Amino acid sequence: MDTSVVIVCAGNSTRMGGVNKILLPLGDRLVIGVTMLAFEKCESVKEIVIVARESDIPAIKAEAEAAGITKLAACTTGGATRQESVINGIKQISKDTQLVAIHDGARPLVKPEHIEKVIKDASVFGGATLGVPVKDTIKTVDGGLIVDTPPRKSLYITQTPQIFKRRLYFEGVDFALEHGLDFTDDCQLVEAIGGKVAMTIGDYTNIKITTPEDIKLAEVLLNM
Repeated sequence: MDTSVVIVCAGNSTRMGGVNKILLPLGDRLVIGVTMLAFEKCESVKEIVIVARESDIPAIKAEAEAAGITKLAACTTGGATRQESVINGIKQISKDTQLVAIHDGARPLVKPEHIEKVIKDASVFGGATLGVPVKDTIKTVDGGLIVDTPPRKSLYITQTPQIFKRRLYFEGVDFALEHGLDFTDDCQLVEAIGGKVAMTIGDYTNIKITTPEDIKLAEVLLNM
């Protein structure tokens, strides 16, 4: 199915000491270049929209050209929250798009074959997200004390891309705006209106670059 991808990278990179992580070198490219290439290689992806800080857009466009990205349709600026940034991005997608994919610009190691798996699941269930089972035992803590231990077999680490049928996702956005809700996860938009979201199993290399040590780990994983 034709899929429009909104890559969100409008954050302030506070945990990177103010250094913009998407413009850091990673292998022969920048982080955002590696991210775009993963979607460029997907046959089901029709177009890419980038949401970024206005000051970063020229560098992103230059990287896209240097990386041979042909599917970059638009770059737009972010909002005050992640949800606002995503909404700015989806305003730029084609009107005939069937599926909308949201991806973190700082997840450059996502594999094209996993992207295609999420697209397939979203086309069946209405929504799907990439993720992996948690490896550790998780505790619920209140006031510094453990109050519960959720069963590990039902817990998953949610990654991106998160992909939805266009109509379903837009209904979720409308619901959130009408009720003043602001979510940090796009699945929550669809969950809030009773939509079903499949968990598509990926792998643990699809890390999000958040802190300085993450970029070093990403280099190692990329070389593998």
